[in-house]
Amino acid sequence: MQLEAAFRALSDVSRLRVMRLVAQMELSVGEIAQVLGQSQPRVSQHIGRLVDAGLVERRKEGNSVFLRDAAPSEMGETIARLLAFGESEDAQFAAQASADRTRLSTIRAAREKEADHYFARHADEWDTLREIHGPEKASEEALLRVLADRPPGRMLDIGTGTGRIAELLAPHADHIVALDKNLDMLRVARARLQALGPEKVELQKGDFTDLPFPAHSFDTVLLHQVLHFAQDPALALCEAARVTKPLGMIAVVDLARHERDDLRERHAHARLGFADATMAKMLRAAGFEPAPPVEVPGRELTVKIWAATRLALPATASSNRKVAS
Repeated sequence: MQLEAAFRALSDVSRLRVMRLVAQMELSVGEIAQVLGQSQPRVSQHIGRLVDAGLVERRKEGNSVFLRDAAPSEMGETIARLLAFGESEDAQFAAQASADRTRLSTIRAAREKEADHYFARHADEWDTLREIHGPEKASEEALLRVLADRPPGRMLDIGTGTGRIAELLAPHADHIVALDKNLDMLRVARARLQALGPEKVELQKGDFTDLPFPAHSFDTVLLHQVLHFAQDPALALCEAARVTKPLGMIAVVDLARHERDDLRERHAHARLGFADATMAKMLRAAGFEPAPPVEVPGRELTVKIWAATRLALPATASSNRKVAS
């Protein structure tokens, strides 16, 4: 990052607003255009200046382009602090940044509502729709092999859907909490899992970005074919890390990177799978040490299993515990 290029890129208030937005989460160009109330071509020009200056990174995914903070650097962190200070001192800029965040929240809520409607419409046929991910039996057998060396213990199944995976893993775990944000999904899962009894499986409503559990609650956390629905997958992994015990395990079963852009509209996918390097980076940032991924080739798409171990906390570290709701 060159100092002169960085300050030239920051000489426009729209680009300052973009920097404050991408400091919070990865955003598509279309989302930024909606928040700024500007045309997408004009926003793309602003983004080009920021990319050229090394302030943000551009990532293409299907027909969409996403923006995120550039790789951490001392200069980048200094500029981020400067912008935060500017917002605290400049009332006009602070008001604009606050309004931007409010509009962004509205856009995100609308997207999540659309996804919720999709789940509600398809709850009873979810297992059938999942067949596009490849042969379920093969990925389930691969998951069992990944978990074979370490008993799941107390386990959290995030985004349990119909409860299929909770049912599969129940004989191997001490206790499973099957969590989903959609009540229709939980209704289907409850019917499927009722024979196991509450001592083995409990169902709970909740969102993977705000898990209703204290820190270090689970030996194993599983996200099975759910992370590609996350608008901010890194946030979901950080929240999963919070509730995982030190030296506990996370297993992410999801799609490998692909270009099936139609899945955004047809099946509400927010991400077109994940590259190994991207997943490893997110897991490490969340506090996990990744193991080599396991690949399960399918008919149309490839499934990957990314397992990782939660790093031990320093003896002096204090936990940011939540009170279970």
